[in-house]
Amino acid sequence: MKRRDFLKNSVAFASITMLPSSVWALTKNGKLRTAHIGVGGMGLSDLRSIASHPMVEVTALCDVDSICLAEANKLYPKAKIFIDYRVLFDNIGKDIDAVIVSTPDHTHAPASMLAMQMGKPVYCQKPLTHHVSEARAMRKYAEENNLITQMGIQCHSSDMYRKAVALIQQGIIGKVNTVRAWSPKNWGYDGKAPVGSDPVPETLNWNLWLGTSPERPYKEGFYHPGNWRKLLDYGCGTLGDMGVHIFDTPYTALNLDVPKTIMTECRNPTGFGHPERNVVTYEFQGTQYTTDKFKWIWSDGPGAPMEHADLKLPDNEKLPDQGAMFIGDKGNLLLPHWDYPKLIVDGKYESISFLEIDKADHYHQFVDTCLGKDECSASFTYAARLTESILLGVIANRFPKKLLHWDIASARFVEQEANSLLDFEYRKF
Repeated sequence: MKRRDFLKNSVAFASITMLPSSVWALTKNGKLRTAHIGVGGMGLSDLRSIASHPMVEVTALCDVDSICLAEANKLYPKAKIFIDYRVLFDNIGKDIDAVIVSTPDHTHAPASMLAMQMGKPVYCQKPLTHHVSEARAMRKYAEENNLITQMGIQCHSSDMYRKAVALIQQGIIGKVNTVRAWSPKNWGYDGKAPVGSDPVPETLNWNLWLGTSPERPYKEGFYHPGNWRKLLDYGCGTLGDMGVHIFDTPYTALNLDVPKTIMTECRNPTGFGHPERNVVTYEFQGTQYTTDKFKWIWSDGPGAPMEHADLKLPDNEKLPDQGAMFIGDKGNLLLPHWDYPKLIVDGKYESISFLEIDKADHYHQFVDTCLGKDECSASFTYAARLTESILLGVIANRFPKKLLHWDIASARFVEQEANSLLDFEYRKF
């Protein structure tokens, strides 16, 4: 079933009347009642962070893994538990006010769209979606229905990253011509698809874990838990994981839209796993903060990034493990991942006068927005564009050394062979 048919059918499935975003039927004590879909790993961290807000009441927990579900339920024993998010919505949709989606990437859009079609605010982990068509659909639906949304990209709200945005936009290094960003993490797999099958653990509902993705036999150590990010059907590789975080601040600071062209250097596609090493070169339309010709080079995998004059630090200092370098006509700005920016002029570090910017809690910002007290900084309007840019690079990995041209208005590649990867068939499950 095509994605659009799934979304159409899911409207009929949702049994709750859509409400305006400002009319949340809160509990008698005025708390926001939350439902959490995916509560293992990052999902458990999301759960704890959302629940740390004093005005949150954890109402429902959902996971296909009974071990993860039991662990979360011990922390929040009053919450009702489910293994299927569709059953959760059908049974207690009227009793929840907001939904947090922390599943593997391939389930982000199906679960989030159902929640939005019921009028619920949604906090969805990054990357927003697994496919470009889903990102566009989620943005469109959220905007047309005035829904409160936030993508789980916690560094977006940090004072260190917001200070970097302010510095770039104040022109501290002039017009930026290049950004080089990198992560040596390896969320790729260059091997072959496994042969045969293993017994599915009694604690895992394999059909629900697969969800809308194609059916395949379970194989221990390849999918759940943890390794799904490496595989085409479920994750988006290192670019889709760390790339979203590390792209975020330059993307915001430079006021970028989606790219015009994309080209990747990586191994030939296997049809199963993402490449273990990638160098992706994007070209974007220039903005007021960039030169007319602006490019972005992303490197990932063991050994990333390769040596380059743009990345040379004063006194031959070692680069941070992950980060980004802005190359401007007045100097460079180094932004380590989860650290404050450093200014480099003529090969030397220069002191920076930072603006006073309040610290913000990304999770609490979402809750406060639902309560009418704040405004989300990474709504799906922003998140969908950032995610689309990332996913275009993920698609380019399937066409190594081929320059792909992206038409923003039609959301299609000039190269027709790449367009089949923008969408996919949703499995009935």
